[in-house]
Amino acid sequence: MPSIPFNRSSLEGRELEYIFQTITIGQIAGDQTFSKKCHRMLEETLGVKKALVTTSCTHALEMSAMLLGIQPGDEVIVPSFTFVSTPNAFVLHGAKPVFCDVRPDTLNLDETKLEALITPRTKAIVPVHYAGVGCEMDAITEIAKRHGLAVIEDNAHGLFGKYRGRWLGTIGGLATQSFHETKNITCGEGGALLINDERYMERAEIIREKGTNRARFFRGQIDKYSWCDVGSSYVMSDVLAAFLFAQLDVWPFIQVKRQTLWMRYHHELRDWCQANGVRQPIIPSHCEQAYHMYYLLLPSLDARTRFIAHLKSLGILAVFHYLPLHLSEYAKQWGGKLGDCPVTEDVSDRLLRLPFFNSMTPETQGQVIQAVTDFVL
Repeated sequence: MPSIPFNRSSLEGRELEYIFQTITIGQIAGDQTFSKKCHRMLEETLGVKKALVTTSCTHALEMSAMLLGIQPGDEVIVPSFTFVSTPNAFVLHGAKPVFCDVRPDTLNLDETKLEALITPRTKAIVPVHYAGVGCEMDAITEIAKRHGLAVIEDNAHGLFGKYRGRWLGTIGGLATQSFHETKNITCGEGGALLINDERYMERAEIIREKGTNRARFFRGQIDKYSWCDVGSSYVMSDVLAAFLFAQLDVWPFIQVKRQTLWMRYHHELRDWCQANGVRQPIIPSHCEQAYHMYYLLLPSLDARTRFIAHLKSLGILAVFHYLPLHLSEYAKQWGGKLGDCPVTEDVSDRLLRLPFFNSMTPETQGQVIQAVTDFVL
């Protein structure tokens, strides 16, 4: 085990107290006291019409596909530089993923490449707010509106980030969140579906509850519930929801800690980066980032490989990130080839993420910074 890991989860509030409480009162299934607290907190803080915690961000994306009625032959535009869950949720329902390149500055879906990818089969656009920095949502939503397409924000990295003063996850008709252990706010495994278009609200509850209207039954709106639509089991256990709510309850405190870490990396590595041709993250002035990660773009794949080995030799785990999905083994069936997404192909070879976690001490971060600045490219 490295002495300084890439990520380490931590207790941030009253997690153990809330878990004990939910077990003591016998509420360990889903949609009980703490799930409802999470829903209400997200709805009131973000101003979304409805929030539903789920078993993962992947499952929230799958729910989105069902809500949009994705069928075989449909096309969904996604960035090539993202996690496999983004396209896979739609591929599960027979859709073809159409891979878009990313911008060279923010590494977000390149809105200038978007319109050329739209065909009569296109049903949705799924922008991913990479590293918690907002995509150019004004342009994306305008293009989507012009072509009658749905927009689903994959906001796995971006909870409590903003684009032009608006919370990420509140701009598309639907949005998904992740509470995986690597995220700012976590319960180990979990996610949420944010619903901004009220047309999806009732059906989302049904899909999430195995295709039944069970949620209405528990609200006393009907005297029995039954199977009324397609669905699956996407409800988060209240044990996890108790852990999650404890973290959501102190989210400003968590964000301040992460902002402090991010800014220290940014300032103290600036001279070394400039001297070695290493690019730091670019944050547009109209974006308030979520401080999800700190990455560097090395000059070459060889430089990154040597840099990772250098840090590893000092007990520091730094990691690369996504491989281009359009070049993956599974994507060969859709004809992806080298050169389709040149920016994605380039940054995938050069990007490196430094250790970054809530409980990181100034001393530990200082060790990482010293190890970085001691390396000569």
